[in-house]
Amino acid sequence: MKNLPSAPARIVIASRESRLAMWQAEHIQSRLSALYPQTAVEILGMTTRGDQILDRPLSQIGGKGLFIKELEIAMAEGHADLAVHSLKDVPMEMPEGFALTAITARENPCDALVSNTYDSLDALPAGAVVGTSSLRREAILRARYAHLRIEPLRGNLDTRLRKLDAGQYDAIILAAAGLIRLGLKDRIRTLLTPEQSLPAPGQGALGIEIVAGRADAAAWVAPLNDVDTAHCVRAERSFSRALGGSCQLPLGAHAVLESGVLCLRGFVATPDGRQMFSSELRGDPEDDAAIGQRLAQQLRNQGADSLLAALASLAIDQ
Repeated sequence: MKNLPSAPARIVIASRESRLAMWQAEHIQSRLSALYPQTAVEILGMTTRGDQILDRPLSQIGGKGLFIKELEIAMAEGHADLAVHSLKDVPMEMPEGFALTAITARENPCDALVSNTYDSLDALPAGAVVGTSSLRREAILRARYAHLRIEPLRGNLDTRLRKLDAGQYDAIILAAAGLIRLGLKDRIRTLLTPEQSLPAPGQGALGIEIVAGRADAAAWVAPLNDVDTAHCVRAERSFSRALGGSCQLPLGAHAVLESGVLCLRGFVATPDGRQMFSSELRGDPEDDAAIGQRLAQQLRNQGADSLLAALASLAIDQ
């Protein structure tokens, strides 16, 4: 690859210590090592508050930022140069002083049904227990499968699978990308199409975070950025940001490039799925963020403002 920056003596990647997080960090470690053979690329494993608090839904304990705060502290204090995240777990508003500087090529962005008994959502009988940690998935399930029992599901991927195997759930919904990355593709009973379950913004993509202003670190990871994935993810995250996207907001967004055109779909809903606003928009990939903002405005024009206000009030009351 041409015009690579000068190779540093050492690069340190901060990572959560779950098996999937470590796979992600090791994946980036491998790619950086290939780019800079003389560089010692190391991983600093850490436990975050999001990993420690497992008895309550994320929406009740502070949201997705709980998975990255400790990693950001390590970067700010100079213990690490960068952190690798599953982008669906990264807050839409980056904390001051930090920047997402590279987005890697996307794995399958879809949700996956995992069950030891049932092959599809339609096959689940009345009263069957489905586990999910996502208000987005919960809203979709409640809207279309009101006869199912939706129960919270926390923990890392292996913990969630153990809970399923122990009989606590009849089925669980997980991101396909994590299962594929850990060699667990055979656990997927069926992939849910975006029409069945619109993914979370950034689902399936990895983002590399650095301290803002670290031009050296930005240059090191720049070759890992996948332009097409970055356009899609920026549109998705812009849509979510424009609607105040957070763990308290059931929201989905998914973009693809078709013949050079960016096609973005998005929805916002109440957690019970009784109200849902959705639309789609096409445009030039270079206008990714603007497309996301315009799609958000389309939903507001449909009447989503009242839904957003009600959810915001509920979050304050809690």
